[in-house]
Amino acid sequence: MKLPESFYLNPDVLYLSRNLLGKYLFTYIDGVTTGGYIIETEAYNGIIDRASHSFGNRITPRTKTMFMQGGIAYVYLCYGIHEMFNVVTSVEGQPHAILIRAIQPTEGLDVMLYRRNMLKLKPNITSGPGSVAKALGITRNINAISLQSDVLWIEDRGLTFKDEEIAAVPRVGVDYAGDDASLPYRFYVKGNPYVSKPNK
Repeated sequence: MKLPESFYLNPDVLYLSRNLLGKYLFTYIDGVTTGGYIIETEAYNGIIDRASHSFGNRITPRTKTMFMQGGIAYVYLCYGIHEMFNVVTSVEGQPHAILIRAIQPTEGLDVMLYRRNMLKLKPNITSGPGSVAKALGITRNINAISLQSDVLWIEDRGLTFKDEEIAAVPRVGVDYAGDDASLPYRFYVKGNPYVSKPNK
């Protein structure tokens, strides 16, 4: 069952980021369904978060998607190479977003292997946000698409994790954000081999 639109409108981006763990992320692209369940996320807390693209109420052609009502995709290009998929949350004008950093693949593995140019299944197939997007065929062509669509959606299949099974640690690659870089805004399932960077 797809997550209801109301799920994404909660203003607590940390709550949502933690509770996306165990939810299933799917795409239906080129006639093929691919996906798996989310095991690593990063929260970005809008205009007060120095690590966020929208910090300081920055509205640009790229970031305007973040300011829309929650329940859509924010897809951007990182370092001119990697597409990155984020879930936009909260109400219109409050640019919260959650980066999907890793999933455990469960469906369409052969297609994901092809997209990742891999011959056999290894954890790095969907470990790291660039890998997730590439494996699932997510590009900027579907930026701002609704997560209620038949192209990209998130399902609740009843998989949950206890608090003691989840790590809350600093985000990756945001050293420029000063004190905000050390905030425990990254969540992942402990011991899962698909986690991009287990906390040391």
